[in-house]
Amino acid sequence: MEKKSKTEEKKIEIPENLKVLVKEIEELKVKDLAKLVKILEEKFGVSPQAMIVAASATGGVAAPQAAEEKTEFNIELKNPGPSKIQVIKIVKEITGKGLKESKEMVDAAEKSPKVLKEKIKKEEAEEIKKKLEEAGATVEIK
Repeated sequence: MEKKSKTEEKKIEIPENLKVLVKEIEELKVKDLAKLVKILEEKFGVSPQAMIVAASATGGVAAPQAAEEKTEFNIELKNPGPSKIQVIKIVKEITGKGLKESKEMVDAAEKSPKVLKEKIKKEEAEEIKKKLEEAGATVEIK
C-alpha cells in the first residue's frame, strides 16, 4: 500500500506568494508547530475553533449562527474606566433609570460586566457604544 502525503490526497491550490511559507510550515517539527499556533493565537486573537467555524461557513456548510442574521443586540458595560461620573450620566440617559440606580449599575460593572440595554437594533447599539467609549468605558455589543 502506498502512502500519500496530505497535499497529494487533497488537491489544494496554494497561491504563489504563500508557497515558501507553506513549505516551511510543512517542515516544522510538531513541537515547533504547536508553539507557532500559540503565538498566532495570542498575537492575532484567533483560535482554532473560530477558524473551524469560518472554514465550514466558507466551505458551503454554513454554521447555524451564520445562517441567521442577528437583528437584536445587547449592550454590555465591561468597565466604566477613569471617567466614572460621565459614564454614570450616559447610563442614566440610556436606561432611563434614576441617578442612584445608574450609579449602582456602573459600580457593579467594575466587578463583572452588566447588560445596560437588551434587544436593541445594531445602529442604536453602535451609537451607545460610541458614547460610552468616548467617556472612557469598555463596552461590548453582544
